[in-house]
Amino acid sequence: MPADSFDGRTRELADGNQIPVLGLGVWQVPNGRECVNAVLWALELGYRHIDTAQAYGNEASVGEALRRSGIPREQVFITTKFQPSRRNAATEVEGSLKRLGVEYVDLYLVHWPAGGPTRAWPTMEQAHGLGYARSIGVSNFNVTELAEMMAGATVPPVVDQVNLSPFTYRRALIDESRARNVEVEAYSPLGTGRHLANGTVNRIASRTGRTPAQVLLRWCLQHDLVVLPKSTHRPRIEENAQIFEFVLSPDDMAELDSLDRTDGTGVALERKWWR
Repeated sequence: MPADSFDGRTRELADGNQIPVLGLGVWQVPNGRECVNAVLWALELGYRHIDTAQAYGNEASVGEALRRSGIPREQVFITTKFQPSRRNAATEVEGSLKRLGVEYVDLYLVHWPAGGPTRAWPTMEQAHGLGYARSIGVSNFNVTELAEMMAGATVPPVVDQVNLSPFTYRRALIDESRARNVEVEAYSPLGTGRHLANGTVNRIASRTGRTPAQVLLRWCLQHDLVVLPKSTHRPRIEENAQIFEFVLSPDDMAELDSLDRTDGTGVALERKWWR
């Protein structure tokens, strides 16, 4: 990852690869112009981490934006996710690579633990062994699922991507992941916009001279989380990048921590959408 990228902030994963701590998520962004523009703007503004998935249906747009940006492939960290309703992660990632127009992804995740936490992992390891994915990990795995999967893994996961924000501060899951050298990524850190109206968040934003979104994203950074905000608006994409220029005080962090509605759970999701 280039030292002169907009933030210069990366973290080393357990396998030695570097991951930028801020990325653009494209969940719920339709394939086409809207997605292409969002990714192009993010890359123009200095983002070097883009997070997509097979289930999102927009890998082709991410690839188009990458090509149009003119930024060398090796300077952009690309994540995609295996849709576990399919059978073979190694076969499915070949399709992702074609849609993205790249020879490898930097991170490949099991999107959710459908069929049990161990079902997809052998073919994830195969994708890694073939060089299709430089790092592999999981998403939406709780403490028990993570432990069960890792017990039989030859190549351990280096990431667990879960729903995290001050309102879903899953302390037990974060602690267990870190004890196993698994980096934690936060998706939906803004609650798809719901958290921006919270009174506590707005009071802290006012006294720090920052926006509610910046406060929520900065909270993630100060808890050593990789954070993946989603936006399709250039000013907001730019705003979301300006989170390395200030620090929340211990009192600010404590106030935000107190918003947690999960009682520090080890559960990754309150409701599963798969059987």
